[in-house]
Amino acid sequence: MDLFANLAHGFSVALTLNNLLFCFIGCIIGTAIGVLPGIGPVATISLLLPITFGQPATTAIIMLAGIYYGAQYGGSTTAILLNLPGEVSSVVTTLEGYKMARRGRAGAALTVAALGSFFAGSVATILVAASGPLLTQVALSFGPADYFSLMLLGLVISAVLAQGSVVKSIGMVVFGVSLGMVGTDVQTGQQRFTFGIPELSDGVGFVSIAMGMFGIAEIILNLERPEARSVMSGKVGSLMMTREEFRRAVPAVLRGTTVGSLLGILPGGGAALSSFGSYMMERKVSRGRHEFGNGAIEGVAGPEAANNAASQTSFIPLLTLGIPANAVMALMVGALIIQGIQPGPRMVEAQPDLFWGLIASMWIGNLMLLVINLPMIGMWVKLLAVPYRYMYPSIMVFCAIGVYSLQNNVFDVYQTVVFGIFGYLCSKLRLEAAPMLIGFVLGPMMEEHLRRAMLLSRGDPMVFVERPISAVMLGIAAVALIAMLMPNVRKGKDAALAEGG
Repeated sequence: MDLFANLAHGFSVALTLNNLLFCFIGCIIGTAIGVLPGIGPVATISLLLPITFGQPATTAIIMLAGIYYGAQYGGSTTAILLNLPGEVSSVVTTLEGYKMARRGRAGAALTVAALGSFFAGSVATILVAASGPLLTQVALSFGPADYFSLMLLGLVISAVLAQGSVVKSIGMVVFGVSLGMVGTDVQTGQQRFTFGIPELSDGVGFVSIAMGMFGIAEIILNLERPEARSVMSGKVGSLMMTREEFRRAVPAVLRGTTVGSLLGILPGGGAALSSFGSYMMERKVSRGRHEFGNGAIEGVAGPEAANNAASQTSFIPLLTLGIPANAVMALMVGALIIQGIQPGPRMVEAQPDLFWGLIASMWIGNLMLLVINLPMIGMWVKLLAVPYRYMYPSIMVFCAIGVYSLQNNVFDVYQTVVFGIFGYLCSKLRLEAAPMLIGFVLGPMMEEHLRRAMLLSRGDPMVFVERPISAVMLGIAAVALIAMLMPNVRKGKDAALAEGG
């Protein structure tokens, strides 16, 4: 009964006029950036962080969450109609969705993508609501050593699951943790790694890193690529599925929801990994696997359900443990900390409006997205007619104003430019930026728990292996790292990512 009472309280928070408005704005922005190639949710949320400071924490997080799962909906539209994935997680949707469109079944593909996304998002939200309080109770039994080991495990898995070289990903994690150490030591009051620059005494700006690495760098990369957009001139056709298509789509949606719900919780997982995993599963187990490559509806239903389920369940480790599962969740942690809220197991008790209001807003947002996407397909496709060269100057100006407005300090703008150039170079060198951001967010928290654990154990490092929970976490991290450094396992991961992409 407590669950229903809490959900009722959540809906009372989410259904206020202000929260409904910002949920709708988030869904609209998310759909738009999902449609437009090259502008993903990470870049958008990092660019919009400054405008959330004047809003209550609950309202701000509801809007940012709407952008994240709204992008999963929007990405499927252009993937199916134009063979142009607007979002990374929609890459696999192009493989079967566009072929369905060429066979005159674009309407059916869009319908199964929207309905599958709605179902998966709703189920995943139920999982968040049901598992959140349970995991919170478990997390309250964790000691400092357990938290340190859990965060270390999160960093290792985020590096292991990143695309490309594991060594490069670990290097980016270490660099991110090092950036998190810059500033004034809260215990001794000594400045660390500031190099005599007074502006760094409070640490490197989270918004500057996020905007630079994901916003400015993405703009520079997009300007390098020739624009190859073509607005669809043909008709979408009937949105109704045939009875056979419906019968084949339902099991695929159920499997995709399961895969996405599980992979979304993993550090380094998220919507893209879930959609790839679902597609590979459907190719092996679905009834219509012989049609893959020619427009199999399972190849649309499964991945679309998976990426939406994952985008919702990735909130579970954030809300219960304070650990981000991916780069978007790391931005959410930053947004909460800037609002003066420390994400973790005490959020359910300390911030019930935020916790349950966010969960209720996910249901409302999924319903909004269902209405926004199908009837307005033509409008979203027309967005592609806007040349990117007209869009990026306004994005750059908005970015500079947003960063400057945080502390009215031009140094923050310089920081953003530096990280933008660094992010561009990282992309050229195939260095993943997401592990660095997760390392930057978790680094200071890891240091705090490490110090507490060593203080309570009187300097005995064996405390990390003597506590069962901590020992298990360290063991899993060691096994994952050793496994990915083995040539056969590493080749298998690369092959799987190549097949999914």
